Amino acid sequence: MRYTISLTVASALWAGTAAAEVPRVVTDLPPVHALVSMVMGDLGQPGLLLDRGANAHSFQMRPSQAQALSEADLIVWIGPEMTPWLDRTLRGMETTAAQVHLLDARGTYLQDFRAGGSAGGHDHAKHDHDHAAEASAATEGHDHAEGEGHDHAEGEAHAHAGTDPHAWLDPANGALWLDTIAVALSGLDPANATVYTANAAAAQAQIAATDAEVAAILAPVKDKPFVVFHDAYGYFAGHYGLNVAGSVALGDASSPGAARLADLRAGMQAGSALCIFPEARHDPALVAQMAEGTRVRVGGTLDPEGAMLEPGPGLYPLMLRGLASTLADCLAAD
Repeated sequence: MRYTISLTVASALWAGTAAAEVPRVVTDLPPVHALVSMVMGDLGQPGLLLDRGANAHSFQMRPSQAQALSEADLIVWIGPEMTPWLDRTLRGMETTAAQVHLLDARGTYLQDFRAGGSAGGHDHAKHDHDHAAEASAATEGHDHAEGEGHDHAEGEAHAHAGTDPHAWLDPANGALWLDTIAVALSGLDPANATVYTANAAAAQAQIAATDAEVAAILAPVKDKPFVVFHDAYGYFAGHYGLNVAGSVALGDASSPGAARLADLRAGMQAGSALCIFPEARHDPALVAQMAEGTRVRVGGTLDPEGAMLEPGPGLYPLMLRGLASTLADCLAAD
């Protein structure tokens, strides 16, 4: 999903990268943009479709963004499970761009949505970091037949069943995807392959350091239950052993029913959670209403997509640290 960059930068970016023979890359979400930026380094800047604050599930593409997408050499995105509107766009346009669906990358840890938004630990032995054998597969286009697979109504959130697409919130996935991205870029730009590989290795070291820092921040609050706005934190909670007691909404763009809210509030009144957290791009009023009359504290705003952060290579580690600090600030107050 990399066509939304920023319109004022798009023209200059395309011209500059074309002259340098560096692939023109488009990404979908800010975390994906950050990972690609880390790998590209000083060679170029990928485009970002979702501007700051945009909703990944109900995004409306502008004509200028569609044009940038059509001119791309490489499209790196989570996949249609997260952004079905991009899937529809790509299937409806003529493009020769290579595509990388990160959820399809070999070794990616995937898990299903869990009832109520709760999550347990998971086994990272499932990760396979040897991507050299699938350089061609990483950039292979995914040609869905019309009507096949992920055909969602306009503005509809991803179905809250099956694979949870919020896999970037597991830093082991983020580190693994750096290799996948480097392989894809190297296939299109062999002259700079050593640079992409070196940049990916450096970024993996940075993510490893961030992972250790986040684990230390969260260690004192690992067992303390909390409620989130929507069920997007399974990977983060599983990786760090956190106790998500529930979520206000199931999907990012779905409205919770009265029965669900009543059950969640009853649990909160009974002491099932210490904190409840609002989320970026969502009205915090419902969260405040849920906490009213209970002993549950309202924490800071969580931003699982880095939607409110400045796009760039520093966004991914900053997003992880921000989630950890926001959670710990409320949960540690008990």
